[in-house]
Amino acid sequence: MQARRLPARHGLLWLIASFRIFRRNPPLITGLAMAYLFVVIAVNLVPVVGPFLMPLALPMLVVILANGCRVVQRGGGIGAVALTYGIQQRRVELIRLGGLHLLGSLLILLISSIIADSPAALPESDEARLKILAQVLIIALPVIAAFWFAPLLTAWDEIAPMKAVFFSFMASVRNWRAFAVYALVTGLIGVLAPSLLLIAANAISDVAFDLLALLLRLILLFVIAPVIMTSVFVSYQDVFHGKADGD
Repeated sequence: MQARRLPARHGLLWLIASFRIFRRNPPLITGLAMAYLFVVIAVNLVPVVGPFLMPLALPMLVVILANGCRVVQRGGGIGAVALTYGIQQRRVELIRLGGLHLLGSLLILLISSIIADSPAALPESDEARLKILAQVLIIALPVIAAFWFAPLLTAWDEIAPMKAVFFSFMASVRNWRAFAVYALVTGLIGVLAPSLLLIAANAISDVAFDLLALLLRLILLFVIAPVIMTSVFVSYQDVFHGKADGD
């Protein structure tokens, strides 16, 4: 499976194309995104086994969400068959991929625990906590890269789980510039811009702050989150099949 090496600007194009798909059917994309988040939260709340079950189920959830995005992009009808395309045929492979994801998650947890328990990493201040969070994120990046494209490679391109993880990791490394721009723009839209707006609103009045905070939460939950989730589908299309246009 050949992954294209894309210019840095494609990180921004992924988000633009994702918004175009969202704009064509906001209720469906938002509904799928909310269902995805609900399942993630619900499974994680299951005592003892929840955190272990979640990585196993995650590849299938990603495929269902991507199937919805593809239906919207192509203008087809939505249904159970369309949403589960690739899952029935490749469910065993997707479960195996989930097992690999579980191993990766446990590795992140183990390394993070070692860092957090070290005397030099005791969180005595907000700055220390942020430093630990940054270290955990750096540790998690290789696992994120390895599983970013893997579910769709397995479900749609019929690539074995280990190969899908390898191809996903190599594709992410080849396109690190695009992913850097993607992360930067996502951070600006999802974190920096709302923070600056809230600071400005707080300077005006408490009422303005409360109203804006509520509005931003709604936008984050019902617009930004679905668009970011859609971008997994868009980036896969662009990197592996040369399609970056949401229309």
